[in-house]
Amino acid sequence: MSLLRVEGLTAHYGDFQALFGVDLVLEAGQVLAIIGANGAGKTTLMRAITGIARVTGGTITLDGTAITGRPAPDILRAGIAMVPEGRRLFPSLTVEENLRIGAHARTGNGFWTLERIFTLFPILRDRRAHPGTALSGGQQQMVAIGRALMSNPRVLLCDELSLGLAPVVIREIYAAFPMIRDSGTALIVVEQDIGQALKVADLVHCMMEGRIRLSGRPDELSRAAIHDAYFGVNHA
Repeated sequence: MSLLRVEGLTAHYGDFQALFGVDLVLEAGQVLAIIGANGAGKTTLMRAITGIARVTGGTITLDGTAITGRPAPDILRAGIAMVPEGRRLFPSLTVEENLRIGAHARTGNGFWTLERIFTLFPILRDRRAHPGTALSGGQQQMVAIGRALMSNPRVLLCDELSLGLAPVVIREIYAAFPMIRDSGTALIVVEQDIGQALKVADLVHCMMEGRIRLSGRPDELSRAAIHDAYFGVNHA
């Protein structure tokens, strides 16, 4: 049984349809990358899976249990957490407080504790008493990832981790992926950085205009095919 299965998913913002029959499957321990230009529907797909965007058709199942249309807090407790685009830390809280608030939905014990987050991102131990928004962009991203992990999710959704960050910082953040995978958490990574997505993913989906246009393992997909799917080139 697949860990996460999305079938025929449609979503709307009012009268505007943002997703058109999206299908994807995430297996345990897998990293799935979703690439595409701005407005392709990537963030809407993440928001639909987490219960934030309104699903108007199709199904989402986690470990065989339907979670379609359930409230976002229920989906978080079921085991799906998201690192949102823009990080969205609580400005009035310290780094440690921002991390601890991520555990509010957790039931029982799990791999991820405050100490393990500090092992994953050692700089956060040194900054634990600082206001979250006083950190650099890369360090804020580390806090956002750590906050999501504190719920001990089965599935971690990461929306545009590299946006606005320097290449050296991006490499540092993505270097945390092996430990996250080893903890038993599968990942879906939304990226505009195609090269970074191909480096970390087991499987890549390219979205355009609310649909998945191309899918495959990174070693199966040519740069030309990705370019054409990304920009909507039609050779027919």
